[in-house]
Amino acid sequence: MACAHGWGRVSGKVLILGGRAPAALDHARRFRKQGWQVHVADSIPCRLSAWSAAVSATHALRPPRHDPRGFVDDLDRIVRGQGIDLVLPTCEEAFHLARHRQRLPAGVRVAVDAFESLRALHSKWAFVGLARRHGLPVPETARVQGLEEARDWAAGRGVVLKPEYSRFGVHVRLYPQGIPADAPPLAPLGAWVVQAFTHGDELCSYGIADRGRLLAHALYRPAYRIHRSSSYYFDPVQRPAIRDAISAFVAAIGYTGQLSFDWIEAADGSALALECNPRATSGLHLFPFDAALPAALLGEGALLEPVQPRAKMIAALMTSAGLQSALGSGRLGRWHDDWRRADDVAAVRGDRLPAAGALADMASFARIAWRGRCSLREASTRDIEWDGEALEALDA
Repeated sequence: MACAHGWGRVSGKVLILGGRAPAALDHARRFRKQGWQVHVADSIPCRLSAWSAAVSATHALRPPRHDPRGFVDDLDRIVRGQGIDLVLPTCEEAFHLARHRQRLPAGVRVAVDAFESLRALHSKWAFVGLARRHGLPVPETARVQGLEEARDWAAGRGVVLKPEYSRFGVHVRLYPQGIPADAPPLAPLGAWVVQAFTHGDELCSYGIADRGRLLAHALYRPAYRIHRSSSYYFDPVQRPAIRDAISAFVAAIGYTGQLSFDWIEAADGSALALECNPRATSGLHLFPFDAALPAALLGEGALLEPVQPRAKMIAALMTSAGLQSALGSGRLGRWHDDWRRADDVAAVRGDRLPAAGALADMASFARIAWRGRCSLREASTRDIEWDGEALEALDA
């Protein structure tokens, strides 16, 4: 079957979830480049991916957080109706997909591990225990219910505080000199974790594994961030020791699927894993479009790593938030150099409409935020988030 846009010949059909995310767009382009027919689905507008030349069809899902039965029914209908071979989550819909995997046809491959495995990795407290048992270096950490309990544990040391279930660095508190006397109480967001503060450079990794084999790995420095939250500039680095530590950890837990880690690298070169996100993150962008990541997601091939990758960026944010920050800090020259050595992840040669789609999606998120009286960040993920609450089994 010949395909439009000149991307190649069909060899399978993939359904990519979370089309709102740049990672979904990246996956779509790579699968299409390698001969797959690409379908994208999401529960909010996802024109970032839908407007890509790589995408053959876009499907609407009911929100998994608010209507899990409808979400699974929609997935089942799409998988059966379109003859999907592989379902690939990118965002936190992965938890809901894993929980209800048995409701989908047995013959479709679902690129996500068992729900209990994802639960342990997503919990910033359970992950630390799992890492310690399997030799992955982590900071000294405790689980607390309130600020005074955290203060007692810290005993004057510098610490980091964050909810046990959270994302994008939201609600994180950094107290390098210890918790001050006037620190506000912890927000009622369930349990929190307190970690010993470590000075160093932040690094982020992305990987793909299959039954305990690490099949893809990329590492980057989040050079530009929005208020200590999401990064929009991804500067590649090489740290074989981190790759080897992840490989050993993946083997120890027998993991299958995508997983990402946040790291802190000390001045002596040692690195600690701060937390794990069992989903796609921006390290994916560092791989070229001809990298065999589709094969890795099918459990095939040897370990892939980007070779001499260029930095990647979300150009719209780099020219707005990044430029504003550079002007305010007197680092315009550095910003200009960084801009010149990076490629945009939204607009690429032959496929530039996704950049306009991202702006259209942002306008939709703004409307959702206004109607729901929440932040733009919350509006972009509130329908798929999972914060440890019970996800009841659905009747067949």
